[in-house]
Amino acid sequence: MADLALVDANVLLGRHPRTPARADTAADLLAWLDRVGIAEALVGHTASWLHDPAAGNQQVTELLAATPDRLHACWVVLPGGTGELGSPSELVTAAHAAGVAATRAYPADHGWSLTAPDATPLLRSLVAAGLPLLVDAEQTSWTDIAACATAHPRLRLVVCGTGYRALRRIAGVLADNDNVWIETSTLATHQALEWLAGRFGAERLVFGSGATLRDPAEAVTRLLLSELDDGAVRAVGGGNLRELLARPGVRVS
Repeated sequence: MADLALVDANVLLGRHPRTPARADTAADLLAWLDRVGIAEALVGHTASWLHDPAAGNQQVTELLAATPDRLHACWVVLPGGTGELGSPSELVTAAHAAGVAATRAYPADHGWSLTAPDATPLLRSLVAAGLPLLVDAEQTSWTDIAACATAHPRLRLVVCGTGYRALRRIAGVLADNDNVWIETSTLATHQALEWLAGRFGAERLVFGSGATLRDPAEAVTRLLLSELDDGAVRAVGGGNLRELLARPGVRVS
């Protein structure tokens, strides 16, 4: 599939205490992605997660400014109660102005809940702005994911880092909520891609590698060696994420 252009939903710049491997600049990151044939990526910054969301969001925007055709900023979001990122409307206005393609939440580490009342204005603002929300499975619960998706049916919710023992929980959420997608970086159950695509459609899966916390070659290899047909591989590998990000002001080639 020489014409396959992979679009990665799950990439981080910056150092992490669990691994010495990292990419500190856009050039560093492109070297990681070029090695395994990833054409474009949604990119967050570890500083937004582990230190200061406001500073990290600004940092990733500045670092990616020279690579708008390949690397797309993914900001970390918070409810507006503390004022760290402004009100939800101010946050999404700033995100639009910065060309942000999607958002990410770390509820467990940042001390909030997708289903708490204070999250509602934030989630409604993301819907109004057309910004998808990515969240790691370990940062919340499948019960909260289902409740959030049900309460906000127009929110495009991408669950990352699902692991390899979650197929029943994934199936329960996908069966009841057509606004949830599953990212593939740790979806390592034997033939999980094939089973999920066969039961719910390949359009419910988006490619992610977990770089730079993981070697991106793992996720690329799993997709390319799967038994999905070429059309499904193209959809999972990039087409589905492009559709999720298709809104005015964001260009994903």
